[in-house]
Amino acid sequence: MTRGTSAKKPLDVVPSHNADIILSRQVGKMPLASQAVIVIGSSTGGTEALRTLLTALPVSMPPILITQHMPEMFTHSFATRLNTLCKLTVKEAEDNERLQNGTVYIAPGHSHLLIKPAPTIGYAIGLHAGPPVNRHRPSVDVLFRSAANLVGKNCIGVILTGMGRDGASGMLELKQAGAWNIAQDEASCVVFGMPKEAIAMGGAHEVLALESIATRLSVLATQKQHQAGGSA
Repeated sequence: MTRGTSAKKPLDVVPSHNADIILSRQVGKMPLASQAVIVIGSSTGGTEALRTLLTALPVSMPPILITQHMPEMFTHSFATRLNTLCKLTVKEAEDNERLQNGTVYIAPGHSHLLIKPAPTIGYAIGLHAGPPVNRHRPSVDVLFRSAANLVGKNCIGVILTGMGRDGASGMLELKQAGAWNIAQDEASCVVFGMPKEAIAMGGAHEVLALESIATRLSVLATQKQHQAGGSA
């Protein structure tokens, strides 16, 4: 070692991958099936925001897939707690299970949550243990991209309170694929980061207070299901 200097270990910087590292974007495809699907992304403040939203929804909803930034030891108990409070069935998502109406699927904290083709017509859950995207696994961008690729115009996207920018690019991709998107407004957010970034990128059609999102989602879901010609 040279006199007057000290060896310092370089800091380990986690690379910030985008969704390309998990799945490619597919532009211009028609929806794979007639099933309507709702996808939701949230982070800081999201657990209570999701409770407020989901407990206000009726059972007659299309499948709802949620990526909430949360360590894996908490996602199962979070889903179980919500299931006791909601009219909808709420569960931690399992790989390869078919999407069912009236059911909410929470991303497990160890994997990205995706939509993939079911063995027959319709959609199924995909779990991917690949690298973090936007330094998160599960990542909202991954969920939103998979929905844009397969569900397209039959999808509704929602981005709730959270820190950072995860979900902003994916929400724009959803919009470009024909989905209808809602962002939570600043006044009702714990942290306005994720919705703010999505709005700034032009991905949101509407900006609503948290308390207004459930009613709007119910109306939009009915419209999407009618436009799609029913559900699988």
